[in-house]
Amino acid sequence: MAGRATRQPDVMNPQAQPVETDLRFEDDGAQIFAGALDPAACLSIEQAVADLPRDVPGVRIGSAPALRGMLAVDGPIGRIAGYALGPNARPVRAVLFDKTPARNWALGWHQDRTIVVEQRAAIDGFGPWTVKAVLVQVEPPFALLERMVTIRVHLDPIDATNAPLRIAPGSHRLGHLPEASIEHVVEERGERLCRANRGDVWLYATPIVHGSRAADPPRRRRVLQIDYAAEDLPPPLRWQGL
Repeated sequence: MAGRATRQPDVMNPQAQPVETDLRFEDDGAQIFAGALDPAACLSIEQAVADLPRDVPGVRIGSAPALRGMLAVDGPIGRIAGYALGPNARPVRAVLFDKTPARNWALGWHQDRTIVVEQRAAIDGFGPWTVKAVLVQVEPPFALLERMVTIRVHLDPIDATNAPLRIAPGSHRLGHLPEASIEHVVEERGERLCRANRGDVWLYATPIVHGSRAADPPRRRRVLQIDYAAEDLPPPLRWQGL
């Protein structure tokens, strides 16, 4: 891996903080697109999610018509997914994470292993099944997850104390990891903090090992997370989409 590099604070915004820029998607499974969204785009996202429930850690978004333009592969968010997946990339799941002093949770090391589909069907390799916030979720064959990417759009600045995502670089290439081995993987590969400024967008390989601590001191941290895929599911399964 190249030597550590950071972006210098924006002289037009003295509150901007340096962010990690040496992580590369192809090798590390994570890469920042600093300043990908301008203030108007951030405000549009805030308005689009303003009416979502605020009493749960993560709100799964079943439909987001106001966001479709930005999430499409030719939009300011979707084009980042297209960078990794090509022109067929499309959003297949979205979650808003809104940490506040009243909801200041931590998340242990893990891999994301489920997708959201329109309805349940008996397909070899898909299961177990769950329903969360009326959305049908299933664990697919892991190879499918390895062909997906996850985007995280930051609406608030995140420094080392405000619950940045923690990742184990390169862990996306290790396949489906037994739960008991994940801590060892982190010890072996080390961890990196994915700091961000408002309007920054992080691109991740969906299977990367990740987690987060609670913010200390507690304060607000909003992240819109979107999963992208570039292929259809085996019929009759279909992506829930947005």
